[in-house]
Amino acid sequence: MAERKYEEMLNIRTTGLREWRNETHYHRYEATPYKALDELFKVYKLQKDDEVVDFGCGRGRVSFYIHNRFKIPVTGVEVNDQTFDEALDNKRSYRYLASDIEAPIRFNFALAEQFEIEETDTVFYFFNPFSVDIFKQVVHNILKSVEENERSIDLILYYPTGSYKRFMADHTPFKLINKVRVPDAQDKKEKFLVYRLA
Repeated sequence: MAERKYEEMLNIRTTGLREWRNETHYHRYEATPYKALDELFKVYKLQKDDEVVDFGCGRGRVSFYIHNRFKIPVTGVEVNDQTFDEALDNKRSYRYLASDIEAPIRFNFALAEQFEIEETDTVFYFFNPFSVDIFKQVVHNILKSVEENERSIDLILYYPTGSYKRFMADHTPFKLINKVRVPDAQDKKEKFLVYRLA
C-alpha cells in the first residue's frame, strides 16, 4: 500500500524530515517507511498482552500503525516540541476514525533517557533516534525495569548503526532473534534487528 494510502487510512500526516537547529544527541525526524513496517510484521507478531514504547516517535507513524493493526497499548516518546505537537494533532484526527479501538495510545514529551519504563512495557522500537550514549541509558533503564518486574522484553532496531549493534552484542544480555530485510532496499542497513531478553 502506498505511503499516501496509509496516511489517508490512518487519517494522519507523518511524511517529511525535520533536522535539529543545533548540534544535539538527538537525530533528525524521519518516519519508518510503511512498506518496511509491512515487511517486519509479516514475520514478527505482537501479542494481545504486549505494550509498545516507540522511542523518538516523531509525528507518530509507527505508534499509529501498531495501534491500528494490533489494537494494543502504544506510547510514543518525543523530545522535539514542534514534532510532539504534530503527533498530538495526528492523535486527534486518528482517534476520530479509530474511536472503536479500546487500547490507549499516548504521547509523552520527554527525554528518552528520563522516560519512566512501566512494568507492563514489553516491546521497544528505535529508528536510530539518538546517539549511542543515550541509547545505552535507555537500555539500562529497560533492564532495571526488568529486574524490578521480571518479563520477556523485545527491542526492535530499524536501520541499526554499528555502534548500536556493538553495544547490544557486547554489553547487554539481549539475544538477536531475527533480521528482517526490506525488499529492493538500496542500502544494506535498511533492515530490522529484533533482540529478545527472555
